Order: sequence, then C-alpha cells, then structure tokens
Amino acid sequence: MLSSFLLRRHLSFSGISPTFHDTMEPFHRQLELRFRILVGVWNRIRQFSSSSSTSKLDFMDLTHPHTWYPNARRKSRKVIMHVGPTNSGKTHHALKRLESSSSGIYCGPLRLLAWEVAKRLNKANVPCDMITGQEREEIDGAKHKAMTVEMADVTSDYHCAVIDEIQMLGCRTRGFSFTRALLGISTDELHLCGDVSSVPLIQRILKVTGDDFEVQYYERLSPLVPLNVPLGSFSDIQTGDCIVTFSRRQIYKLKRQIENGGKHLCSVVYGSLPPETRTRQATMFNDATSEFDVLVASDAIGMGLNLNISRIIFSTLKKFDGIEERDLTVPEIKQIAGRAGRFGSKFPDGEVTCMNVKDLPLLHSSLKSPSPVLERAGLFPTFDLLFMHSRFHPTKSLYQMLEHFVDNAKLSSNYFIADCEEMLKVAAIVDELPLGLHDKYLFVISPVDMNNDISSQGLIQFAQNYAKKGIVRLREIFTPGTLQVPKSHTALKELESIYQVLDLYVWLSFRLEDSFPDCELALSQRAICSMLIEGFLERGGWRQPMASSVPSRISSTSLLSQSNKQDL
Repeated sequence: MLSSFLLRRHLSFSGISPTFHDTMEPFHRQLELRFRILVGVWNRIRQFSSSSSTSKLDFMDLTHPHTWYPNARRKSRKVIMHVGPTNSGKTHHALKRLESSSSGIYCGPLRLLAWEVAKRLNKANVPCDMITGQEREEIDGAKHKAMTVEMADVTSDYHCAVIDEIQMLGCRTRGFSFTRALLGISTDELHLCGDVSSVPLIQRILKVTGDDFEVQYYERLSPLVPLNVPLGSFSDIQTGDCIVTFSRRQIYKLKRQIENGGKHLCSVVYGSLPPETRTRQATMFNDATSEFDVLVASDAIGMGLNLNISRIIFSTLKKFDGIEERDLTVPEIKQIAGRAGRFGSKFPDGEVTCMNVKDLPLLHSSLKSPSPVLERAGLFPTFDLLFMHSRFHPTKSLYQMLEHFVDNAKLSSNYFIADCEEMLKVAAIVDELPLGLHDKYLFVISPVDMNNDISSQGLIQFAQNYAKKGIVRLREIFTPGTLQVPKSHTALKELESIYQVLDLYVWLSFRLEDSFPDCELALSQRAICSMLIEGFLERGGWRQPMASSVPSRISSTSLLSQSNKQDL
C-alpha cells in the first residue's frame, strides 16, 4: 500500500477507466518505421505463401541470433578481448584505442560509466555524445558515443567499439543486452573488456560470425593483500576504509556506529541512490581535503565508480538476492575485493578482510579460486520476432506471446532465455489497455521496479493516461513544491522511489516526446530529489543538521532555484 503521506503530498495515483485512442502519435520513430516495414513483410508473406508453407515458419527458432544483425555480418570485424582482474588496466587500453579512432562507440552496464567515458573523451578533445535511457548530451561534430549497453546502436557503422564488463552477458536479467551488442554492433574493431571466465563462451559464439578473434591478458597493476585477521572493532577503522554490506538499513546503521566514534565521517553508496548522489558521495570520499574519509557501501561499488579505497572490509559474505539469503559467489567477492587499491592513487596497494573471523576462510578461498566459466549467454526475442508472431496469432496477448517464447523457444547450447518476470508483470497490465503492440512493448521494456509499490503505480498511471488521452502530464500525479528532506528510513525509501517515477517519465519522454511533454519539469524535480537525499546524508541520517546542511523543511521552489545555480 502507498503511504497516505505520498498519496496526499506527492503522487496521487488514481484509477482511470481508459477509452480507446486511435490517433497515431509521432513517437519512437525508429520503432514505428520498423513496425511499418514489418507490416509490409507480413503482407508479402501472406500474399506469396500458401497456408501450408506459412504454418512451417518457426518464430520460436532462436538458434542463429547472429543472423538478426545483417549490418554487423557484412563487416569483417576484428575482435580483441581484454581480460584481467579489477585494477589491471584492461579497460584503459581499450579506451585508448577508442580515443584514437575516427569514430566509435562505448557500451557499459551503468549510466555512471557512460558519463565517465564521455567526460574522458571530451577532455581529450575527442567530441563524444553521452546517451543513456534518461540522458542525451550531444556535442557538435561528435563521431563518438558513450552509452549504456541497452542503448547500443546496431544500425550505424563505426571504426571502433568497446563493450565493458562483457561477462555480464551471462546475467539472467540483463545478459541479452550484452549479447545483442556483441553480435549486433557494426564496427571494424570490437574491444571486449571483462573477466577471463567469459572467454570460452565468446569464442564459441563468434565462431559462426566470421570475426577475427584474439585475447589479451592483463595482470593486476598493484597488489591486493587478503588479511589473516578480521577488523576487530570500529575503533580500528582507518581513513580510506570501505565497509561493505547489503541492505540500506544496515548501511546507515554501520555509518552511525562509525561516526559515533567521533574519528570519521562516512560517505555511502548503494544501488537505489540516484546516480548523481552516488557520484557526489564518491567524490567526497575521494577528496583528500574532505572530512568524509570512510565509505560504507553495497556491492554497487563493484563497477562504475573510481574510488580511492585502501581496505575493503566485508561486514558479511551473505546477501539476499530477492529470493533467498545466500553466500556471495566467487566472482562477486573478487569484483568487490578488487576495488581496494588503485594504481596511481593515494592507496595503490589494497587490503581486504572481514568483520567476522568466521568469514575469513570463504574470503581467502574465493580470492584464490578462478571464477566459474560462463556456459551460456542471455537472449531475448526482438520486437521484430514478437511482431511477426503476433500476425500469425492475432488473438494472443503480449503476456501470452512472451510466455510462449520463454517456454518454447529453440536455443543453441550457447544461450538461455533471459528472465523476463518484470516484463511479464508489465505485460499483464498493459494488455488490459487499448494499446497497440509497439506501445505495449515500449512500456514492457521501460526501467521500472515492479516490486516497488510507488514505481509500479507510476508506470500504471502513465500507461493508463496514455491509453486514455494520448498525452501524460506530470502534474496529474505529481505535485511540485511538496518534497522535503527525509527524516526516517521510510521517508528516504519513498523519496528514492519518487526519483524512480520521475526517472521513468524522463525515459518515456525521450521515446514518446509529444505524449510525455513535461520532460524539463521531471528533470528539475528529479534533481531536487537527489539534493534532498543528499541533505539527509549530510545530517548523518538522524543527527541534527549541521550548519552546512540543507534545511529539513525547505520548499522545492527554493531548491529548484538552488539546483539551477548549480547547473543540475
């Protein structure tokens, strides 16, 4: 249930009885063009094929996904795989090649990484656009792009491309995006950066593409030393330490315990923090002149942030993964532990230990063990396949089609069908609305956490309003001027969820520009959310505000003025 606080002050999600809107809005133009092409293909199939031959068309056959990308197959790509542990320089070498190329594209798993690479190239006088699902920063004359992997461009030709953290093609939910980039980017050179565990799988996948393939191995640039003793007590915390735990509540509990000792102030980093907040928290920790000299973080530090960490301290080696509490895997432990020590920083040599002595054996054995070899890469049917399937099965809902692909798709031994549980939840909702397949598909692939009440209700309201009127005004569910610095865990979680709803509106506005016209308002309110969360962090959670802190009951109007001054 949504809190009455939210219903009253921020997000008034109401039930709407949608009416059919049959006007075609000028949205998502590439998808619409593709849709019309597919309609033509369907008509030709129907015209020139007998009913007996069309019945033999098998849209469940996903055994040759490399054929989905003819642009890339026309290229004789040179694929160079850079593999090694954290802090080995593998990504640096790939980016140097990207920097020296006449045109190029970088694809990473996080918005923070796309920001960082775009900033790096532009600083090197290589104009580079930054493109994620929620941001567009275009530079005049740019022939390079830095983007999140889901935004990978498989229609243009490039001289050089880099896919970072390529081992994520084995991720059960996002792996298919890395597979799409691997098979689909049309480039002369393709540089893959990641863990050695993915090498055999990628070799097998690329065997049928005709690409030239080589592997370059890297060693860690500075030592990582596993300690033989646990932390002991919080009095032993030192400048440059990072304590790792796996829940928001535990992060703030540890932050409070450390700061109560009076020697250190803690920055925090975890997944549901807005990316801007994570970046600023990391910047404070990295700043040698800052009072925030200790970091308390989740496994969100495993990638995407450059951090000057001297010692990683695991508070636990167990995490809840949404289904059960389990031990961290070998790759997870190595990825997190490897963030200690950074070549060229104040702490080039890294150390790693645990808070509890009972966790040391698992830590030590994991660091000595090779990561399990990846066996399969994620795959998911393209919109093209779903569309063609829908023409042969016009009575099937999108939910039924997705479920049918999951249950019946034919795959080679190199692939698995991605977990689409979140997509199915959205499909069940949009199937009840008078929307076309391309509209439904857009909502299904949108970035929404359906396990979060506020985030899911935001998507429902947006989809219902779009189905009813074809236009969605942000003020219909959000009242500017009501946000405040949170004073509790519950209020903090709610504000983070509101940020997600605003982020979703921005994502939809980039694809349905005419139907979601309040992008600027959403961006400004999203920036305010981030500032208010930082206000909470500056107060240390529940301590009284310091002189420099954001007031606890300041209106979003004045904060908007502040955010404009700071170019947020």
